[in-house]
Amino acid sequence: MVYNPTAIKIPDASNFNREVEGRPVKLYYLKNNADMQVVVSNFGAHLIGAWLPDKYGKLTSVILGFDNFEGLASQTSYYGSTVGRYANRIAKGKFTLDGQKYSLPINNGPNSLHGGVDNFSVRVWDALQVDDQTVELELVSKDGEEGYAGNLKVKLSYTLTDSNEIVISYEATTDKTTVVNLTNHSYFNLNGEGNGDVLNHLMQIAADKYTPVDNSCIPTGEIAWVKDTPLDFSQPERIGKRISADHPQIKIGYGYDHNYVLNNHEAHLPVATVIGDQTGIKLEVFTDQPGMQFYSGNYMSGASALRGGFIDTPRTGFALETQHFPDSPNRPDFPSTVLKPGEVYQTQTIYKLSV
Repeated sequence: MVYNPTAIKIPDASNFNREVEGRPVKLYYLKNNADMQVVVSNFGAHLIGAWLPDKYGKLTSVILGFDNFEGLASQTSYYGSTVGRYANRIAKGKFTLDGQKYSLPINNGPNSLHGGVDNFSVRVWDALQVDDQTVELELVSKDGEEGYAGNLKVKLSYTLTDSNEIVISYEATTDKTTVVNLTNHSYFNLNGEGNGDVLNHLMQIAADKYTPVDNSCIPTGEIAWVKDTPLDFSQPERIGKRISADHPQIKIGYGYDHNYVLNNHEAHLPVATVIGDQTGIKLEVFTDQPGMQFYSGNYMSGASALRGGFIDTPRTGFALETQHFPDSPNRPDFPSTVLKPGEVYQTQTIYKLSV
């Protein structure tokens, strides 16, 4: 693939102007003083894309997405989505909370994934563009939706700072005890969308441990060391160097699809750093969450046409989903995801881009 950072254009709002269940879908454009731009939609609170100059000064699209609403609405890989009420997997779609059993939709093998079928990524959120650099979104998830208890009120904001930080802030309250785990599911290609795979990106993850999974990608309950395994990114390493290693955890997901137990998630230090080998664009991830799912795009199907007509072939993007651990409602030894009336769920993740 020839490096061509000018191939992907910022989407036109007219291609997204649709109505879903009588509610208008819109795009919101953010721009800072460093010539970086971000586009957000109130459909699924999607991060539609991000553009910034690379080391050659060429505007480069670093988050995979779509040219139109039809592509966005028909995709099944959560490109740029805000996912909830529970990000990642819950085993067999079942858990017990305060003595009551809950059953969720099964949409990923035998498990429930990313909040079920009618999850937050397919809902139209209320949105308000505060200024050129911030948009705020709100959603009410009603008691019983997708099997979850409580009327959950969610507030979300995207802010683009002059330091090229995409700051994502989440807040939620409930009127019944429930579980909550929200994240953003953007796919990055720091060489520019449509410019090949991400296997030569250099990655470092500040995690000494991870949560191994069974054959259906549910945590076994073990907290294991990454040392002496292909999952060790404690020092900078190419994403593709060990992605096909003869290791049981790699074989289960056909690559990386694992939750990392972050070392210093509250220390205001990056939990992950990734550098594009062609553009020199660097991504740093900051979060207050205890875990982060690294997904190397193993199941990108080749079925979706992304911006510019490029196809989402496997490993043309990677996701770093800050989160609580998968299946925590069934694992009392994992950090709790329970939210009670009177409490406020608050978390923030920052994707910082630089050259």
